[in-house]
Amino acid sequence: MGLLSRWRRWREGRQLAGLQVDAALWQQALGDWPLWQQLAPAQRQQLQQLALRFLLRIRLIAIQPVDLDDRLRLRIAGMAVAPVLQLGLDAYAGLRTLIIYPDAFISPQQWQDDAGVVHEELSERSGEAWERGPVVLSLADILASGQGNGYNVVIHELAHVLDMRQQGANGAPLLPVGVSPQRWSQLMQQAWEDLCRREASGLPLPIDAYALADPAEFFAVLCEHFFEAPQPLRECWPDLYALLVDYFGYRPLAVDEV
Repeated sequence: MGLLSRWRRWREGRQLAGLQVDAALWQQALGDWPLWQQLAPAQRQQLQQLALRFLLRIRLIAIQPVDLDDRLRLRIAGMAVAPVLQLGLDAYAGLRTLIIYPDAFISPQQWQDDAGVVHEELSERSGEAWERGPVVLSLADILASGQGNGYNVVIHELAHVLDMRQQGANGAPLLPVGVSPQRWSQLMQQAWEDLCRREASGLPLPIDAYALADPAEFFAVLCEHFFEAPQPLRECWPDLYALLVDYFGYRPLAVDEV
């Protein structure tokens, strides 16, 4: 850890020491979240401290009429840091701002067809992440997240931030020591092809079909399901599930795996 990183952690430590968030407010913010409910006391404490550090580092901007009260700030931050409990907040390097719209928002999108012609269109979005820029979220979708059904717009967009740390959003994030890039590529490709087959055959899908939009969305949707509804993922792709356990340093089905 460099000198600037140590100084920042020291400064944040002093700021955290002055913050008083009682257990009742944490319960109001995260008590209905299945992931929160299954965390051990030590893990909850770790998530709380990391969420507060997140709020010290990341500016949350509300677009009227959104009211960013303390409960909502803690809910957003708690969900945002779940993927980096072991990776650490530095995995979100470059992220400085979260912008919260009241509902889905319109964003201009560009895409290139097979002939190489670039098209631009307006698209309705529930969330969006920009490389080394802000993350934009819909409050309506934040409130719909964390229901144990595999949907979490906060985790989805922050997964894009993780992904963009290395060569842009391509489904291949910067991997921790001990996680093989070759195995990552192999298992992701196998799961992608299997999901394509299942979708074409009308078979039940372990994750949302939106994952097939592109490799970046495949990774983001995988992350959502890993934290929110991991059982079908583990049953369908056990090797990929184990790889994500190694990547995140977290076992969402730890009780079942003992």
